[in-house]
Amino acid sequence: MAIADDISVAANGDIRWTGSTANYTVLEFYRFLQDLADNSTSSGDDLLDITNTNPATASTTEIITLNAPYNINDTLAQHIYGGSVTQDGGNVLYSGLQVIGSVNSASTQLQIVQNNTLLTNYWSTGINTAGGYLLRLMIKTRTGGADIDGKRVRVQARELGDTYAEFTATLGTGESVAAISTNQDLNNQTSAAGIAAWTSITNVEGFQTIDLDNGNGAREYYSQWNKGTQSLNDLYERTKWIQRRGTSETIHGINGELFRGITHSWAYDGESSGPFQEDEIVSWATGTALLLALDTDKMYVQLLTGTAPVNDTAISGDTSSASADVNGAPTARTVSPSFIGASTGTNIIGAYGIGIEPTDVTASDSLFDLTNTQQVPPNFQTFSVTNLVSSEDTVLVGPNDGSDELDLDQLSAAAGNNAGNSTLVISGTIPSDTPSSGTVRAFNGSSYDRIPYSSFSGSTFTLTGTLANNIATSANVFVTYLDKTAAATSESFTAKYSSTRSLAVKVRNGTGTIPIVPFKTPATFGPSGGSVSVIRTADV
Repeated sequence: MAIADDISVAANGDIRWTGSTANYTVLEFYRFLQDLADNSTSSGDDLLDITNTNPATASTTEIITLNAPYNINDTLAQHIYGGSVTQDGGNVLYSGLQVIGSVNSASTQLQIVQNNTLLTNYWSTGINTAGGYLLRLMIKTRTGGADIDGKRVRVQARELGDTYAEFTATLGTGESVAAISTNQDLNNQTSAAGIAAWTSITNVEGFQTIDLDNGNGAREYYSQWNKGTQSLNDLYERTKWIQRRGTSETIHGINGELFRGITHSWAYDGESSGPFQEDEIVSWATGTALLLALDTDKMYVQLLTGTAPVNDTAISGDTSSASADVNGAPTARTVSPSFIGASTGTNIIGAYGIGIEPTDVTASDSLFDLTNTQQVPPNFQTFSVTNLVSSEDTVLVGPNDGSDELDLDQLSAAAGNNAGNSTLVISGTIPSDTPSSGTVRAFNGSSYDRIPYSSFSGSTFTLTGTLANNIATSANVFVTYLDKTAAATSESFTAKYSSTRSLAVKVRNGTGTIPIVPFKTPATFGPSGGSVSVIRTADV
């Protein structure tokens, strides 16, 4: 069908869509109007001829202006592309947008966010794509004499199973460009239904500190993800599922389709009627933002509309009614299209401010705290003793003295370790590769007491019980990495790898079903942990 069959022109100047699925360029639309305007008399549903006011003028083949009283509406605008249409004396503008690039799937449906709202998708998988475009269309960017969010829009691609992408553009007259590129995400191939079942994955939202035990102490983040019973890659997929096109999930109080993560941060002062509240909308003269994390005098936000504030800008909280002034220049942050960052398939490279529970990450993962400083977790490794007989073998693994015997004086007791104390204090600092909980042995004057501990810090072991005997000043103390009767065919400990440690391993079974010759061997706890298999030589 021709354009004349799809568009009507009323006597009052209303130009409206009467067709079905066809689409036309701005230039074709302009020529259609001029073709009517040179007719000697009007006919059909197009009440326009040479006796009427000139309906439109063209600055270029992509920029036309409708002269009063002629106007289009949003429905007709959805069928025009390749430029812009201005009307009502400049009070209304429909801007052209072309999206270039490539997407992994022909079924990809691009999303357009304007003024923190997803525009209703009337373009499905893309319209007007001839010539290699992903999408060409017009968007209303000015109405009632006011720009809609400064004519800014964000184009995003969030198809589960593909990499995500986004592009922010400021539109105007003519046709502006956005670029999008996606590929198959080999680390995100689980179905939406499968991911939905991973409910053990959780997140603590808001400002908090996390100590990865990497020597840098507690660091600041705006989340703390816990993978639960799933893998780290499952966590990556779950966060993409939260953001996916069509999601009904919310995060930080907004729909996942609109969530991006921290875009800006700024200090503030002069607070009144506070405090501000995390996940509330904060606003100022030129914009709004979602308050993702709140420190004592600093805000971490996702910009929703407008432009970032400047020094001394007055900000107010929409829920809390708090107010304050920006103190200094805000800092802009780079946003990852997948807000958690990237996955290698087994490890996470976190985006800015993303925190993960310390026990869920390893030295192969990396996070970036709210100062944008990379934090690499320590290298926790496991050492195992295998080929054990459960309930019969006694296992003892301790430091090696250099001659393949236990290093009984690895540590030295401090003064004041008395019977009944709930701590054991040594002289100096407990080695960083000591298991977070376990046992130590301390000389009581005649033998070595086995002393379970629940944690340690600095020079102090916090005990699960109390000291049974006095431990004299300078008495021998050593860590027993394993010190128990086997409860399975394999026993292990996990500790932070700092440097290679030589171990002495002892396994004895003198009264079991099949007694063995006492087993003793040196071993090494290294960057990949280690293991020893017991040689079971029957004793006579």
